[in-house]
Amino acid sequence: MNKVSVDINKLVRKNILKLRPYSSARDEFVGDGTEMIFLDANENPFENGTNRYPDPKQRKVKKELAKLKGVTESQILLGNGSDEVLDLIFRAFCEPNKDNVITLPPTYGMYGVLADLNSVDNRRVPLSSEFQPVVDQIIETLDEQTKIIFICSPNNPTANTFAEAIVTQLLEETEVLVVIDEAYIDFADQPSWIRKMREYPNLIITQTLSKAYGLAGIRLGVCYASEEIIALLEKIKPPYNVNELTQQKALERLSDQNTVEEEIKELLLERKRVARALEELSFVKHVYPSETNFLLVQVDNANQRYEELLDRGIVIRNRTNQALCENTLRFTIGTKEENNTLITTLKTL
Repeated sequence: MNKVSVDINKLVRKNILKLRPYSSARDEFVGDGTEMIFLDANENPFENGTNRYPDPKQRKVKKELAKLKGVTESQILLGNGSDEVLDLIFRAFCEPNKDNVITLPPTYGMYGVLADLNSVDNRRVPLSSEFQPVVDQIIETLDEQTKIIFICSPNNPTANTFAEAIVTQLLEETEVLVVIDEAYIDFADQPSWIRKMREYPNLIITQTLSKAYGLAGIRLGVCYASEEIIALLEKIKPPYNVNELTQQKALERLSDQNTVEEEIKELLLERKRVARALEELSFVKHVYPSETNFLLVQVDNANQRYEELLDRGIVIRNRTNQALCENTLRFTIGTKEENNTLITTLKTL
């Protein structure tokens, strides 16, 4: 039984409820494994591995993800990167020039970009000095036109997860969608919020294969939510939004969990080693705890240190202009060799 009762139909845009989605040629036929002659989609008939349109429902990939995450295939939406998934959520639930969303800076910048793109008011409620959501301020900021609260946990750029009690309070005390972006969850000690989907119908989780799975180049984002929410998002996604090569590569990687887990272990060990080395540098003021594959580091002069590293051929991110992040740099954890070069270079600054 759900702890929370939220009517999704009251949150979704009315035109989306009435929308009749486009039906592609492959949507209209679901094969049973029998060899068929396809003369329905105006494709080039000469076989080369990609002459046919990809499965618009990405059934094989969803089947693997469903087994891995303990959900049903109808609770999964795949997108051309997480950014497409997030954009679909905006378009399904937020009325342009009317509705608003809440973001918690410092956080992932695309939430604000997508709000602007969709003409949706972005109400920013900064995190506390401990980099945690301030529930009272968030609730005070809500009004009848608020549709979504975006939560990035583990958070980018602060690298920490948000306290479960705080997120639970937001889920239980609001009647809006709570989108938890878990791009970095595979590096965290805290388990995924996917386990709580049955309890909270207003919960949406997004993940990606770009980080722990090492597939940033194929652009595959994943959304987990109730069947009701996924059905709404499926109505508005482009028919062939995930290409055949992406689906093939994702299946290869998902079937090789041992390698993925070994890489995660190595990155966690390297994260610890790099953090120790950074703490020994005189110009480093603080290395923040991390549950991601990067470190947020406060230094004496972020602009200066950023330029010095750039001049030496090392590219990092300068986060000093973000809220609560004055004079901070963000270091992605690389290979052992890359990290050795970084540490050696930092010692010369």
